[in-house]
Amino acid sequence: MKDYHQLGFRCGLEIHQQLEGKKLFCNCSTLNSPKESNIRFERFLRASAGETGEIDVAALYEMKKGKGFIYESHSGDTCLVEFDEEPPHAVNRDALRTALIVAKLLNCKVEDEIHFMRKIVIDGSNTSAFQRTALVGRNGFIKTSRGNVRIASLCLEEEAAKKIGDAKDFTRYRLDRLGIPLLEIATETDIFDPEHAKESASVIGMVLRSVPNVKRGLGTIRQDVNISIKGGARTEIKGFQDLRSIPKVVEFEVERQQKLLGEKKKIENEVRKAEPDFTTSFLRPMPGAARMYPETDVPPIQVTKEMLEVEAPELLSESAENVEKEFGIRKDLAQLLAKSGKLALFASIAKKNKNVKPAFIVETILSAPKEIKRKYNIEIGKLADKEYMEIFSYLNDGKISKEVVFDVLVDYAKGEFNIDRYAKASHEDIEKEMKKICDENKGASQGALMGIVMQKFRGKIDGKKAMELVKKYSE
Repeated sequence: MKDYHQLGFRCGLEIHQQLEGKKLFCNCSTLNSPKESNIRFERFLRASAGETGEIDVAALYEMKKGKGFIYESHSGDTCLVEFDEEPPHAVNRDALRTALIVAKLLNCKVEDEIHFMRKIVIDGSNTSAFQRTALVGRNGFIKTSRGNVRIASLCLEEEAAKKIGDAKDFTRYRLDRLGIPLLEIATETDIFDPEHAKESASVIGMVLRSVPNVKRGLGTIRQDVNISIKGGARTEIKGFQDLRSIPKVVEFEVERQQKLLGEKKKIENEVRKAEPDFTTSFLRPMPGAARMYPETDVPPIQVTKEMLEVEAPELLSESAENVEKEFGIRKDLAQLLAKSGKLALFASIAKKNKNVKPAFIVETILSAPKEIKRKYNIEIGKLADKEYMEIFSYLNDGKISKEVVFDVLVDYAKGEFNIDRYAKASHEDIEKEMKKICDENKGASQGALMGIVMQKFRGKIDGKKAMELVKKYSE
């Protein structure tokens, strides 16, 4: 095992999280639209000098490629702001409020005045050739099993456009993602080793999932890792698919730098991409301070005492612990509920339906959607909380049995649910039919009889009660 301390290992994280609602500088929706494009235009971008009077090395590298950019979007999802044909509107105050809540949860000191800057970006991902970004808070910390990891900065900025194609002379981008409010959280280099990097990213992710108006789902959060070792150089690695890949990619980068040092080769500061096989590949030189200059279209925002009085929600880790104790479920299940965003739904169902075992509620919420997707290719992930509440209330009141909850979920997803289909049969009808089945199948085993009974009365009789009747009439 490597001694990362002896290697002079230094590591910090950058976490980028999209927010819900409207875009940062216009009223367009943050929905990543599936609509077919009906707008298309082309641009060529060039690098300009930043506040220091110098052209950033990363921007110059991109400009030397000589590539053009094709932008596409649907008119219902974008406006002139995304096209860089109209100045930015007033800052989205809901996004700013969310940033202040996150700053509070990360124990950051919030700036007295928020100033947006322009960060030169000419890889085509911004039509204006820059990204608007503002420092909101700094000098915070998170708690990990290895001690505190300091938060260097929390910024509020614009999301970039989505690349949808790349050729020799042109790169194509989709603009519905451009301008979505984005939180950028950067840590200090307080991370001890690859596993600690994964844990720290997980803690920050948990904080973000605890906050309303934060987007969920694939592609809404991204992690970058900055790494160096003694004698090496700072490398920023982008493109992690999930948290589980962080340790392996970090280990690869350390070994790559060790190998270059062993070969007496010079290591340059650079940005690299995390590949699916956990290796990395060169993207561009490391950008620096030369790419920043003031934003003249967005006025500074004075942070008032009232703005700082935002109420921070309970962290999901704390909520999971409380639910675990209140309902007696296993710790790992409580944590899975928290990660899936279903913790509040579970608690509401369990509180109102005392006749249903909490463990069965957890299993249904977490496992049934995947199983139904696998078996029937039906997506039930979009079922509303209200519909889940209805299903469990039927079970709680004895209107359906737990054996048919899976089928009921499928019917709800199809929009075909009818309670009459699952209404329990009367005791008299069951007794009569049970005697008939046993008489018609004399000599059959109790197991075979149970199969016939459960097929006929699926969802209308409890399995335990059915076995009692089978024994009664088959003996």
